[in-house]
Amino acid sequence: MTISPRSRAIPQATLRIALAAATCMLTSFAMFSGNANAAAPSPVPVWGMAELSFPGPQEGNPFVDVELQATFTQGRRSITVRGFYDGEGKYKVRFMPDAAGTWNFRTSSKQPALANLRGEIRAVAAEKGNRGPVRVKDKFHFAFAEGSAYYPFGTTVYALVHQPAALQEQTLASLAKSPFNKIRICVFPKWYEYNHSEPPQLPYVHKPDGFPDPTRPNPAFWRILEDRIVQMQRLGVEVDLILFHPYDVSETPGHPVRWGYDNMPPEANKAYLRYLVARLGAFRNVWWSMANEWDFVGGRSVGQWNELFDVLAQEDPYKHLTSIHNGAKFFDHSRPSITHASVQAADTTKMLEWRDKWKKPVIDDECEYEGNIESNWGNITGEELSHRHWAGFMRGGYVGHGETFHADDEVLWWGKGGMLKGESPARIRFLRQIVEWCGPLNPAINKDEPFPDDPVVQCGNSFLIYLGRHRPARGGPGLLKHVLATNPALKQARWRFDVIDTWAMTQTPAPGEYSGNFTIQLPGRPYVAVRATPITKGR
Repeated sequence: MTISPRSRAIPQATLRIALAAATCMLTSFAMFSGNANAAAPSPVPVWGMAELSFPGPQEGNPFVDVELQATFTQGRRSITVRGFYDGEGKYKVRFMPDAAGTWNFRTSSKQPALANLRGEIRAVAAEKGNRGPVRVKDKFHFAFAEGSAYYPFGTTVYALVHQPAALQEQTLASLAKSPFNKIRICVFPKWYEYNHSEPPQLPYVHKPDGFPDPTRPNPAFWRILEDRIVQMQRLGVEVDLILFHPYDVSETPGHPVRWGYDNMPPEANKAYLRYLVARLGAFRNVWWSMANEWDFVGGRSVGQWNELFDVLAQEDPYKHLTSIHNGAKFFDHSRPSITHASVQAADTTKMLEWRDKWKKPVIDDECEYEGNIESNWGNITGEELSHRHWAGFMRGGYVGHGETFHADDEVLWWGKGGMLKGESPARIRFLRQIVEWCGPLNPAINKDEPFPDDPVVQCGNSFLIYLGRHRPARGGPGLLKHVLATNPALKQARWRFDVIDTWAMTQTPAPGEYSGNFTIQLPGRPYVAVRATPITKGR
């Protein structure tokens, strides 16, 4: 960063470059957290983060009394971002450049100490591993900004950032060894079964009546959250931030059951979103999940939710992926500011219907959890959860993982993290390897049977056929029914087959080549897929 000689001096101005390279990530974040003076001019990678830090007034309530914005300009393009107060007299602006070259900035504020500060930031090409934010691609799928495909294989640890530091680090270590490249976490704390503990830090300072003071964010909490986002970025994990949820159970003001974050006034909710986007919007690996089980958050109408979507859209110059998650009732995911549908549903075979309804990517983020707790949503088998993943992916959607094995200390992965105990993660890793080899899974839609029990997707030059819970000992021409219905030119082809046992995680070639009225041997077990590859010209 350089400061224009025509601008007045900026005492103690600092700049942090949040590099995406794994070897630099934590070091650069530590530099941000300290009290460094005037950092040496440094370039920032495209889709990295530049942070400007300025001293300013501390009297009154700087969180609401002082507004700060900065406009970054490159050629004819300009991007305006909101600044925020980080406590101890520090005001910050964060910026994620999306193009290399020089970006000039200029601040605006009613505070003379923060107004009309000018300088420039030099953005350089993104380093290896930095592929930018995830976007929607080809209507039903996702890709990084640099163009490579992204396939979400997500998990849920709702109250991750509200746990003791040692447990958070253990969760990150488990995540690093897992197949998951997306995680859903809550900003606000959670009070629910197997979640009965006080967080080390809360997002806001609390008033004497126990409710949060929506005018006074707690920077100590937000720095913990930022630490975790940076560590997830290092692991290649997208962070799906749940912004509101109903697991606080507050009553009327003055009589809180727990903390009161589900019962803040509408204007306080909007101010929270503005602060959140100002702090976190320049992290490339964040997504916005407006709410978990939105319809269980009491007293909030669809119109009020839409107003909050409008605030997000207005405040976020980077247009991060945005969704809202249902309890008993689906939201209208066709709303333009919603980029993809996030659903809770046990039946992942409905993916094609949901895609057809909303014309967007669909992620079933909660199709119930592998585990053994007393609630039915938390005691399905690993086999069943693995099957639901295959059933959803084979119909052109995406499916998330969760795990709820009873523990006397209440450390369940779905709520607090810790260690993974289930059998499904290994099978999800196997599925991820197949999906990444195949490319985007686009179902073969047979107009005579648009929602088949045995779905088919194109997989490179081959076709994948998933038999699900059925367990035939033999297969014949019927295996190719949907393949040939959508590819009639292949009716005269000869075929090779591979039998894929999704539970045993094996791929076994069937001997020979097949055509006409053929028969191949199958395992006679459920959760088997068949890969069919034509070996003659026919398409």
